[in-house]
Amino acid sequence: MQSAAGRCAAEFLGACILTGVVIGSGVLGADLADGNDAVALLANTLATAAILYVLVSVLGPISGAHFNPAVTLVSALRGETRLAIALLYAPLQIAGCICGAMVAHAQFELPLLQAATQVRAGPAQMLSEGVATFALIFAILGGVRHRPQAIPAIVALVIAAGYWWTASTSFANPAITIARAMSDTFAGIRPADAPGFIAAQFVGALVAWRVGAVLFAEEKAG
Repeated sequence: MQSAAGRCAAEFLGACILTGVVIGSGVLGADLADGNDAVALLANTLATAAILYVLVSVLGPISGAHFNPAVTLVSALRGETRLAIALLYAPLQIAGCICGAMVAHAQFELPLLQAATQVRAGPAQMLSEGVATFALIFAILGGVRHRPQAIPAIVALVIAAGYWWTASTSFANPAITIARAMSDTFAGIRPADAPGFIAAQFVGALVAWRVGAVLFAEEKAG
């Protein structure tokens, strides 16, 4: 079993790389798309899904590859992650995401920390984040129960789909929401809108936890 330090390092590094790819691919995609937001979003989607598959595959055996406080919360509620570890994971995930945003900005010669101006407000956006996070957690729980070897693909695909079927483009992660509020780029979110996203994400995660407890319950022997 990995040490607590190793697990925490994996969570920080994974969150950092994930956010760097989300923001960096958004910057480059928007630059190359020449004003075509659909092309920029497609580039952003493909890069994010690809790195999620890689990160979950290589870091999952170390830390569980949460990179997301909502995932960690549900894992703790299910007794899969000890509370002490969960309390370490969450701040490291946030710090890793902020670090990833800074690395992405540095690569494109942008200010390291910014205040995003991308407006993502309103009930539809909040609903979208609740739905997106529900879909992510629900898919993970189903995968853990029935297809654990497919978890990397499941996570990558549910986020790829979420980019295109949710009005919010599926952040589904409180830590990355915080970092994206510090990035005035294609992937950004206005800081004033971030708390609503984060609240909706946790609600969606908790609903998925309860639904998953019913649908994916272990069969009792006898």
